[in-house]
Formats: sequence, C-alpha cells, structure tokens
Amino acid sequence: MACSHLAAAASSPAAAAVRSPAASNTTSAFARLPATPRLTGGGGLVVRGARAVSPVVTAAGSAAATPVADLEEHQATEKQPIIVIDNYDSFTYNLCQYMGELGLNFEVYRNDELTIEDVKRKNPRGILISPGPGEPQDSGISLQTVLELGPTIPIFGVCMGLQCIGEAFGGKIIRAPSGVMHGKSSPVYYDEELGKALFNGLPNPFTAARYHSLVIEQETFPHDALEATAWTEDGLIMAARHKKYKHIQGVQFHPESIITPEGKRIILNFVRFVEELEKQRAEEKN
Repeated sequence: MACSHLAAAASSPAAAAVRSPAASNTTSAFARLPATPRLTGGGGLVVRGARAVSPVVTAAGSAAATPVADLEEHQATEKQPIIVIDNYDSFTYNLCQYMGELGLNFEVYRNDELTIEDVKRKNPRGILISPGPGEPQDSGISLQTVLELGPTIPIFGVCMGLQCIGEAFGGKIIRAPSGVMHGKSSPVYYDEELGKALFNGLPNPFTAARYHSLVIEQETFPHDALEATAWTEDGLIMAARHKKYKHIQGVQFHPESIITPEGKRIILNFVRFVEELEKQRAEEKN
C-alpha cells in the first residue's frame, strides 16, 4: 500500500474497481462520477458531484491546524487551473485546502473520472498527483499522466504520486525496510542545490509526516532519469525530480499533514517554481 492510513480501503471492492477504471461498472460508494471538478480553488472551495472529498483526517493529520507563521502572502491568479488527480485518498482534501488558502485556481478529479486527452484539453499549468491506497498500478491515469504529460506540464507527486514518478521511469516500488509508517514523523535531509525548488527556506533536516509502507527501491532507482533530492537518516528516498524535466517533482512524505510543520511552504515553493517556469517559457517565445 502506498499510504498506510488507507490499508483497509486498498483491499475493498471499491478500491479494486479503481485498478481497471475503463472496464469497471461498479456501483459502489466510489462509483464513477461525471468528469466535472468536485473542488475548485481561489475564493473558497466549491463542491460538485455526488461524492465530495471530506476532511476525514483530523487531529494529528489535519491540515487546518497547521501553523505557518512566516509565509509571504501569495496573490491569487486567474490563470489556467492546477489539476489535482485524487487517488481516492482523504488527504487530498488537506492538499486542496492548502491550495485554496494560497489563492490557487485548481480543479480536482478522481483518477478514473477523466482521460489523458481530457487533461490535455484543460491545458493545466500544473498537475498534482495525490496520495492513495495500493500501488502505482492502482492509480488510474496517474502513471500515464507522468509519462505522457510530464515532459511539458509541471507535476508534483505526493506519496503514491512520487511512487508513480519512480515507476514511470524504471524504478521498482517495494515494501519499506522499516515497515509501515502510520502518522510517524521523521527528520528529512535534502540536497540544498537539487532540492531547492521544493525545500527553499526549510531547515535541513526538517520534520515530515510519513503514512506509507512502500518506497522506491534504492537498488533500482533510475539514476539515468531521476535524481534523489531528499532522504531519511537511514537512506530511504523521500523526494526526487526528473533530471531533464526538472518540473517533475515528488515527495514520499505528506506535506499536508500537521506533522509536517513546513508543509504549506513546500506547496508554495512548487507553485513559485511553476510561476518561474512560466516566465522563462514566455521569455523564450519573445
């Protein structure tokens, strides 16, 4: 499983239906919804569809209580949305709450609600791949999104999202040698050059929340395509980016949890990275 807090959900009939969304006719609680956003950001959250993401994770896992005292105010924009691919995970709500607080325009879709072509037509400025139960093969269009859209669209993967990035480029996803991490905190160390896009302004190490039992295997880590940017004290990969397409980034831990005090800054750093990339691309056109 990618995120240990959803171990039971990973083995449920509803979650099994996500493995092959194109062939699924499930009428479970996770039944396919119309391809319309359930949450949008910038000026508050708007809920659509029959089943909205709800703030299931509370207390130690709640993003609402996360104190971020020194963040600069981020101005809302009316640009194209950031598409959030929800891998049927309760933490997606917390990620969306952070983006809403940062004034971002975003839309959220289940991983089986739309196709790659649907995503292309929306022309998103970025894509966030959420945590989720199971393995990357259980993540609907997430893997395909990394492979087909990653070369041109900035991607930020969280937990399973990082595992999708690792597997997409040749890495093997294995059970973590340290076992299941359920709401535990760990110091995370990062390369201050390679990791500056996501971790600028953070202490080194910083404290991060971990909810997972799977990791990218160190022995099969695809060094030809990816580079590790953060790790635990015992060497487990906690973040990585693509060598050529540096706008493909991911973290194994949960920045949206209160156990990651600097988590909101990490989300903001990714957004600022996207903004700088947009400026660079605009200058290259002129």
